[in-house]
Amino acid sequence: MSRSDFRSIRLYHFPASRSARAKWALHETVGDAFETLPLDLYAGAQYAPEYLAKNPNHNVPLLEIEFADGRQMRMIESSAMVLFLADAFPEKNLAPAPGPSAERADYLQMLQFAGSPVDMMLWQIRIHEHVLPKDERDARTVARYRGKFVKEIEPQLAARLEKSPFICGAAFTAADIMIGHNVGWARGYGMCRQDVFAAYQSRLAARPAFRAAFADAGAFKPEPPQRPDGRTLFNG
Repeated sequence: MSRSDFRSIRLYHFPASRSARAKWALHETVGDAFETLPLDLYAGAQYAPEYLAKNPNHNVPLLEIEFADGRQMRMIESSAMVLFLADAFPEKNLAPAPGPSAERADYLQMLQFAGSPVDMMLWQIRIHEHVLPKDERDARTVARYRGKFVKEIEPQLAARLEKSPFICGAAFTAADIMIGHNVGWARGYGMCRQDVFAAYQSRLAARPAFRAAFADAGAFKPEPPQRPDGRTLFNG
């Protein structure tokens, strides 16, 4: 597949959020040949009827693709987008070839590990530290998932990165898009502070696609603005 097979690619995006994973994968595969549509989650843009009609989960990312033959598709899960794009452009060498190989199995395992249990832990930490109304935040939930992350997740990732420069071995893959985003997220919350993670982030940040995907990350604020009643328009 080549970029000419696509008539248009549109990504709804909020800085440094999960949509940055899809943005990174797009920059790795199609360069700048896609449209980024900012969606202000903190202003409640995700609840607009026209957006909910496309993504009832009222979040980002939302990826809209129109193919050259007129077919259209939408995707709303970042890990699925990353996997789809890596397989759609095999010449970019972002994934082991589909098939029953140990390399492919490990790659899929790490990509899904990042998108499911690791993401869930980081999200619970974030919403209970910064997103939920203060009377709904639970310090026990934060402590539980911080503890699990430090004791269970960090050692697994560190062991891999002490052996290889990237999460699945010597070569960068789309699994690094997912894990790399998670490591950056964790470091923002005071975890993954060991040198092995700093070095990993430096290797990722050297990639032009990474820099393009996170060029707007400075605009991200972890805590949504509160209304006079103490609530926010973004509650996860």
